[in-house]
Amino acid sequence: MRVVFPSLLTGLRIVFAGAAMSSVAMAQTPPAAPAAPVNPAVQGHALTAEDLQAFFDGILPLQLEHGDAAGATVLVMQNDQVLLKKGYGVADVKKGTPVDPDATLFRVGSISKLPTWIAVMQLVEQGKLDLDTDVNRYLDFEIHPAFGKPITLRNLMTHTGGFEESVTDLILIPPTKQPSLRDYLVRNQPKRIYPPGEVPAYSNYGVGLASYIVQRTSGEPFEQYVAQHIFAPLKMTHSSYVQPLEKGLTASEGYGDSTLKAAIGYELVTPAGAGALASTASDMGRLGTALLHGGELEGARILKPETLKAMWTPQFQANPGLPPICMGFYQEWRNNLKWIGHGGDLIAFHSLFYMEPTQKIVLFVSYNSAGGAGKPRGQLLRAFSDRYFPAFDRPAAVKLTAEQLKPITGTYQVTRRADSTRLKLGNLGSETSVSINKDGELEVSEMKDARDHVIHWQPMGKDLFMNKDGQQRLAVVRDASGKPVRLAIGFPGMQYDRVPWYEDTVFVLGGLVFSLLVVIASVWAFVARIVIRKFFRRRPSPEPAMGTRWLPWYTKTLTLGWLVFAAALGGVLASLGDTSVPSSSWRPWMLGMNVILTVLVVLNVPAAVSAVLIWREEYRWITKVKFTLVGVAVTFLSWFAIHWNLLGQTVRL
Repeated sequence: MRVVFPSLLTGLRIVFAGAAMSSVAMAQTPPAAPAAPVNPAVQGHALTAEDLQAFFDGILPLQLEHGDAAGATVLVMQNDQVLLKKGYGVADVKKGTPVDPDATLFRVGSISKLPTWIAVMQLVEQGKLDLDTDVNRYLDFEIHPAFGKPITLRNLMTHTGGFEESVTDLILIPPTKQPSLRDYLVRNQPKRIYPPGEVPAYSNYGVGLASYIVQRTSGEPFEQYVAQHIFAPLKMTHSSYVQPLEKGLTASEGYGDSTLKAAIGYELVTPAGAGALASTASDMGRLGTALLHGGELEGARILKPETLKAMWTPQFQANPGLPPICMGFYQEWRNNLKWIGHGGDLIAFHSLFYMEPTQKIVLFVSYNSAGGAGKPRGQLLRAFSDRYFPAFDRPAAVKLTAEQLKPITGTYQVTRRADSTRLKLGNLGSETSVSINKDGELEVSEMKDARDHVIHWQPMGKDLFMNKDGQQRLAVVRDASGKPVRLAIGFPGMQYDRVPWYEDTVFVLGGLVFSLLVVIASVWAFVARIVIRKFFRRRPSPEPAMGTRWLPWYTKTLTLGWLVFAAALGGVLASLGDTSVPSSSWRPWMLGMNVILTVLVVLNVPAAVSAVLIWREEYRWITKVKFTLVGVAVTFLSWFAIHWNLLGQTVRL
């Protein structure tokens, strides 16, 4: 589960605390650190227990220290043999409890989706589900129609259902009450922004639908179904979707900030099938072994070999040169390895679970602190691959002309986004600009290496690019006419859409800064007159100078209202901690925001009209310019509030 709450809230605070916007990475897969091309003739280290022990003992403690993380759990297997199974750091800072890879459960976030998809495929094997049938057939509520095409389970498994992002009640911190699975799905149904099967837009809601279909079709609660039909056969005795955990199971505490002073509590995830699983390194090893054996472990079978083969067959791939998404699983390429599995994030926990079918390897790692997010996992996977399997056949770069590259340039935003809720404001933070450097390489502003240098993308073909100093890939997606419309990245669960000019961060940021400065100047002018008149009588004149006119009362009220609103909202956002997550309890506040903004937007009408009519009057040019500037500023702020959904629905975020 790729969590967006802290970064989004931080971005919103920056927007309203000052007059500028800061870039926020919204569910963006962090670029890898640069690495020199590997010589195929270079031999890697032998993958032995002794060498793995030295490797992980060297890298994990440093990651925990530099990332301010409390602990981690690790498992490496090859050919059914455990080569490394170890806990690092502590599971509970206050008690000093060490991490036990056999008994300490870690929250694995979106890795939880894999058993969910296995459960779906079990029911497909039984003939109870069809991957290519309208999901409404299996539900007791309706997924609203859109684009004239139904959503199927195959769409959900490849994150191509077309849903916008929805985060209300997705993660709750006790003692907040958790909604039932059905209530959550009915109340938080997202808008569909893409036709199904065409554009990847990672969706926890889509996985929730699948888990509810498992529940309805099997007649068992989802958590119970997975426990009985997956965990029990595989003897995964320390794995559970139940929240909080059943007695007898012990989970690591999770830490949401760098202080590690206070645990944030057991994160309640809805829908459970998208991110609620808690498991140990040992149990994840058993799951990985079963998958590498075609769905069987120690005589117990959870899937037929042909079913698992179908699940691992690429289903959606933007470009043959990019890793594909399969049925629930996705690939990660490094050197000549094709890892398959899933990553996972909650607020505190950050994990990866990958298998390499040709080498029969299982790799699992999970960190119990926010400091384990993003870079540590990627560094670990790359370092592991480079140490033991360094061979890499790097394709040769080609030369493209400026005319070929220029149509690709512009501004883009992630496809995993919201368009109809207040979460849309976070889209500004996910935007990235694409340009061409003097060497004919692409530069994507938000994609940087470990040294914070912008990555240079060399052409490997007409629409395929590779990091000049690494192995990450980037592809251009074109429409039927051949026009570049999206960028595809290494993570196949989302892409980048081209942004219209009126949503470009530069335009919006410039307009917002201009508008707030005009509002501040306007408020300062009439407040200063009041203060001066009160304390310095006879100055200034109680009447405007000859040939000029002061702003009318409704315009003054409007500018003061916008200034107070911006300051108040900035203060509220600044007071939210990084573990604050959107929930149903926010609705009264969103309703209050709607009331205030409605008043401001209504007042904007006479203010805008007066800014136009002033040009018909015989006033000095400075008065006309003043009215016009204020009219443009307050109109921009009204557009901003409406277009970016600050004035919008209160049901979900």
